[in-house]
Amino acid sequence: MTTRFIQLFLSCVVLGAGIALLLDARLGSDGFSTLVNGLRLWSDTPFWLMNLIVSALFVLVAMVRGLRPGIGTIIQIVVVGFSVSLLLPLTPGPSSYTGRALELGVALVLLGIGVAGYLASELGAGPAEAVAIAFDPPVAFRWTYSAIQISAAIVGWFFGADVGIATLIVVFFLGPLIDLMSRFVFRTDPSAQRRATPTAASANS
Repeated sequence: MTTRFIQLFLSCVVLGAGIALLLDARLGSDGFSTLVNGLRLWSDTPFWLMNLIVSALFVLVAMVRGLRPGIGTIIQIVVVGFSVSLLLPLTPGPSSYTGRALELGVALVLLGIGVAGYLASELGAGPAEAVAIAFDPPVAFRWTYSAIQISAAIVGWFFGADVGIATLIVVFFLGPLIDLMSRFVFRTDPSAQRRATPTAASANS
């Protein structure tokens, strides 16, 4: 269990680094963040509050589909948020499109490793990943995740959020990349979360 917690924590830090680089590239964000930002603009609600509301709704949908949240669900939200806040001021901030494109490429790899790594700990999935896993079966994770990201980006754009080339790349390719990283790097299936997720009590036992 200690090893799984370490893997969860480090993977969330890697994920946070990927998000920080994605934001620093200034070429668009992921679908989930686009959704949150669009709803924030439409409702004039603080980003953190809308992020909490949308996250809770996603987790609720996953629960309806039979996927229980775990301690990793909370840890993911807290550690990733803290990592982004800590690392974003340290990002290089390239001015050229070449530098920003390279930063986007590195960010995409880190996003794939980070999500695959924390899912492989099997301690609970984050909001977007939980919904994707909850619908696998009948549809494979790599496609449900892409569908969720695409739908979220469209809704966010409809409500006023900006989208860019990075948005298109992330929403179409991140799901298959996470699936690839899960199977060949961590030797697991991203939908393994459908098994009983440890609670805080069982994790401490």
